[in-house]
Amino acid sequence: MFYHNKKLQYFKPPERPDPVYAKKIQELIGGTFGEMTVMMQYLFQGWNCRGPAKYRDMLLDVGTEEIGHIEMLATTIAHLLDKAPVKMQEDGAQDPVVGAVMGGSDPRDVIMTAAMNPQHAIVSGLGALPTDSVGFPWNGRFIVASGNLLADFRSNLHAESQGRLQAVRLYEMTNDPGVKDTLSFMIARDTMHQNLWLAAIEDLEQSGLESTPVPSSFPLELEKREFAYQFWNHSEGNESAEGRWAKGRSMDHKGEFQYVANPQPLGPQPEPPQPEPNLHGTPQSRQPQGNGATVPPSGGRVQIKGSSTS
Repeated sequence: MFYHNKKLQYFKPPERPDPVYAKKIQELIGGTFGEMTVMMQYLFQGWNCRGPAKYRDMLLDVGTEEIGHIEMLATTIAHLLDKAPVKMQEDGAQDPVVGAVMGGSDPRDVIMTAAMNPQHAIVSGLGALPTDSVGFPWNGRFIVASGNLLADFRSNLHAESQGRLQAVRLYEMTNDPGVKDTLSFMIARDTMHQNLWLAAIEDLEQSGLESTPVPSSFPLELEKREFAYQFWNHSEGNESAEGRWAKGRSMDHKGEFQYVANPQPLGPQPEPPQPEPNLHGTPQSRQPQGNGATVPPSGGRVQIKGSSTS
């Protein structure tokens, strides 16, 4: 059961409207690594969790927190769009900047309005949308909820790393003290969540429930172990040999890294099977038949004067 507290987690209103920045901040709501993604990702991971109760409870705690982050961003966008000069879009002179100067308006307002997301006016009535910064709708395919907690926690760490990176970039793109203050809170929460997922990975591995490689339940003897720890140099130069991945004990402590400077193919040159005649693909060759008809080497249906025989 979910309850909504009408007070925001944290919020400082923008000092002035900025419809262009409102368009940019949509990325933090509906982008690939936006708050809608992590909210749904954590909630579905929690709802599907069959492991110890502490993991399920933690996932649902964080997923519910992310709902509040969306509310904060939506409120920020509403303030950024408040009193935006939408009327200037409707007036639409051939040269709106010149028209603004001649009419006594601020040309900056016209430029800003021309660059704003028109759906903020047309679709949402100067409100937030479930889209990214270029208007692409949020997609449920963005989320990861596999049922394997170690795989999922690693995906969560990745999502929080990308999300914090984008929030920091947006922080640098504004001089509005209110927006910076709100983003500063969200960036701090991203810091906590990156540490959370690192701690959850450590906790899960120490519990013995999961380990590297994922899934740890698959018998290692069923994989070709001679290739499990080889680094293959597939480009010119050997600089990659200097990395931790090229020598020493493997990260799962189950093997030794080996650097293969000149990997060779282990299979034959492919010989693709010939196409099915009914699919009309192009075969390697055709064998002439009676009455000028042809048939692929493997036989099959033959076309003769508009009729077919087998």
